[in-house]
Amino acid sequence: MDRQGWIGMTFILPNMIGILLFFIIPAIYSFVLMFTNYQFSNPNWQFTGLDNLKRLFHDDNFYASIKYTVIFLISVPVSMVLAFIVALFLNRSVYLKGVLRGMFFLPYISSGVAVAFVWMLLFQPSQGPINEMLRWIGIASPPGWFADTETAMYAIDIVQIWLMLGYNMIIYLAALQEISTEQLEAARIDGASTFKTTWKIVWPLVSPTTFLLMITGLIMTMKSFSIIQAITAGGPSGSTTVLSLFVYKTAFSYYDMGYASAISWFLFAVILVITVIQWIGQKRWVHY
Repeated sequence: MDRQGWIGMTFILPNMIGILLFFIIPAIYSFVLMFTNYQFSNPNWQFTGLDNLKRLFHDDNFYASIKYTVIFLISVPVSMVLAFIVALFLNRSVYLKGVLRGMFFLPYISSGVAVAFVWMLLFQPSQGPINEMLRWIGIASPPGWFADTETAMYAIDIVQIWLMLGYNMIIYLAALQEISTEQLEAARIDGASTFKTTWKIVWPLVSPTTFLLMITGLIMTMKSFSIIQAITAGGPSGSTTVLSLFVYKTAFSYYDMGYASAISWFLFAVILVITVIQWIGQKRWVHY
């Protein structure tokens, strides 16, 4: 390796050390723990083979967390569709366009705890402004939102959609600005409506961006737990305990590290399978 190569290696060395210490070694350690009954309160742990995996597939709480994770993932496509519509609007000559872009993007860079606190106030069942507005328009018994097991997960979805909307919008906006105006003008000259131009020209041209946002959005959402932990901590009655939060609670509330490792590796496997399916399927609908 020449001198320039060694200089390059020196620059990437801190990142490589960080990845090794905080990602690769913990992942290997977690994989080993998956086959043990290790607990913080029990130093006399031993290898138990596939017992944790067998326990996993006989655990009702595990299946419930899968259900809530699927509901949570609904926020990804909804946020992307709304972001695309907003990006289309902001890509035109709109008054205070720059201010509006900043306002939409602001939630994404805001403190998670602050966001959780604001939405807890907005969705407060008895005196929150959202339910007050619903009563004002004639809904006598508005939803309990975070306090109701039937609506808590959907309320979390609303928060997640709001959080991710600005980020998705900015990425879509960048893609829209790369589209040649000549193509759009040719479509208008041929008599294509705004809807047909958007569906037949604009949407296929931004499909690589859609593919990127879909993959990263699903991965980020499946791993996300901080906003749920801050708002409901998995409640009420476990109705917002998604897989990532189930891992966290099993490891750091019940101190069952072996079982938590098994859940986390299952979560990794699900993310990997979803990503592979998307990667194979994108050949049919992504236009490069």
